Amino acid sequence: MRRTKEDAQHTREALLDAAELVFAQRGVSRTSLQEIAKAAGLTRGAVYWHFKDKAELFNAMMARTASPMEEAAQTLVDTPLPPLAELKRTAMDALTRIAHDPRTRRVFGIATQKVEYVDDLMGVRERHLEIHQTCQQCVRTAVERAQALGHVSAHLDPQVIAMSYQAMLNGLINHWMLDPDAFDLVTCGEQSLDLFMGGLKQLPVAPATD
Repeated sequence: MRRTKEDAQHTREALLDAAELVFAQRGVSRTSLQEIAKAAGLTRGAVYWHFKDKAELFNAMMARTASPMEEAAQTLVDTPLPPLAELKRTAMDALTRIAHDPRTRRVFGIATQKVEYVDDLMGVRERHLEIHQTCQQCVRTAVERAQALGHVSAHLDPQVIAMSYQAMLNGLINHWMLDPDAFDLVTCGEQSLDLFMGGLKQLPVAPATD
């Protein structure tokens, strides 16, 4: 029985490895389950034994290499560290993983550049939306804690800050993924975070009056 479980787990990992490589080469919507099975040296039946469809296989592949942004956001919950310092630290950890860990970079690239939300991939969209909303809520909670401590201007909207924070990081990462030679993701990311967080401490400028 133990050997059977080990064999099943080995087969599952082989399918996920193959999916990761084929998705990166061909894109998710253009890849068939038959192609994944062939790349893994297995049958299509083996794919359906472990995954009901392509979306479930894709989400399992993503879960195996946890989203660096999702992991970063989760560490913000109940941390004893100053909220802004923790926001920067977790963001830098995520940027470093994307820049220097090949599997993380490949899987993140598939998720951001190689998937279309069509037909049997609508389940992928739902998972992406869930991750996005979870991250945004964690960041918003951290910002609210920072406001309570007087580290962020009380006049600023925590939801807008959380959305802007996500937009900045996602923009940097997507730009870098398109052209990694254009700039150093970690160095530019740290400077961008410092600029962003420095602005949170400033009171908004009053509108000009006649």
